Amino acid sequence: MTPPPLDDTTAQQPAAAPVRPARPLSPAARHAVSLFPLLVLAGWAAFDRRAARDGVARLAGADPWWLLAGAGFTFLGSLAAACIRQGALPDRLPPGLLIASQFAAGAANHVLPAGLGAHAVTLRFLRRQGVPLARATASIALYSLVRAVAKTPVVLVFLLAAPHAVRPEALLPQGRALLMAVAGLLLGPAAAVLVLAAVPPLRRPALDAVRTALTDVRRLHTRPSRFLPLWGGAVAAPLIQAGVVASVGTALALPLSWAQLAFAYLAASTAAGAVPAPGGIGPLDAALVLTLAGYGAPLPLATTTVLGYRALTVWLPLLPGTLAMSAMVQREAL
Repeated sequence: MTPPPLDDTTAQQPAAAPVRPARPLSPAARHAVSLFPLLVLAGWAAFDRRAARDGVARLAGADPWWLLAGAGFTFLGSLAAACIRQGALPDRLPPGLLIASQFAAGAANHVLPAGLGAHAVTLRFLRRQGVPLARATASIALYSLVRAVAKTPVVLVFLLAAPHAVRPEALLPQGRALLMAVAGLLLGPAAAVLVLAAVPPLRRPALDAVRTALTDVRRLHTRPSRFLPLWGGAVAAPLIQAGVVASVGTALALPLSWAQLAFAYLAASTAAGAVPAPGGIGPLDAALVLTLAGYGAPLPLATTTVLGYRALTVWLPLLPGTLAMSAMVQREAL
C-alpha cells in the first residue's frame, strides 16, 4: 500500500537553515589576533606608567588584607558579568569558557569606550558558540539595559537604609556631564533612526534583532534559571564595584563609613555614565574624587583611593584578561 501524497503546503515548506557558528580565523590571523591583546597591554603600560608607579607607591603603606579583599571583589565582578550574560540568553553556554570570555571582555573594555570592547568580545564568543547573530545582539542589548535598570533599586536601598550617610544630589551629573547626558538621551534615538533610514540594508537585521529581543525577554522571564542570574547579577554588579572602592578606602584609613564609600561609587558612576570613555577612565575618576572629597575625605587620600581602585580594577585583571583572550583565540573560542 503506497503512502498518501504529501500536502502541497507541507511539501513546499523549506527546511530550517542550520545555525552555523562564526567562521574561524586562519592560523596566521589567529596568531596575530592572539598577540594583539599583549601588544595593547604593553602600549597601555608605556603610556600610563607614571600613574601606575604613583599608585603603587602610595598604596605601599595601605592595609594589605583590605587590598586583598578589594582584589576578591574585582574577581567577583567577572563572575557577576558571566551570570548576567547567561541570564540574557536562552542558550546554554559552557560555564568555564563564559567566565574566561568575561575576563577577556574586561580587558578589551579598557581599550574601547562605552563598553564596546567587552560587547565585541562577547559577540564573537557567542557567535563561535553557534548563537544566531540576532539573538546574540539582542542578549547584549538586554545585558546593557538590565545593568542600567538594576542600579535604581540599589540606589534606593542606600537612600532608605542610610539617609544621613548619603547625598542624593551627588547622583545628578553636573555641568558638562549633565549636558552630555541630555544630548545622549535626545540624540541617541534620533541618530539610530537616521542611520536606519539612510542605510536600508541595516533595517532588516535591526528589526530581526528587535523581534528576537522581545521574544527572548518573554521566554527568559518564564525560566528561573535565566531571570534569577540575569537580575541577581545585575543587582550585584554595582555593589561589587562599590565593594572595591570601600575596601581600598578602608585600607587607606579613609575617614568615611562603608555606606558613604559605596554610595560615593554609585553616585560617581551614575554621574560619569554619560561620558563615553574607555572603561569609564577619566570621567569616573574625577567624579569619584570629587564625591569622596564632598563627603569630607582629604583630597590626597581621595585621589589615592581612586588610584587604588584603578590599580585593582584595571591593572590587576588586565594581564590575566589579555592572556585569557589570547588563549581563547588560539582555541578558536573567539
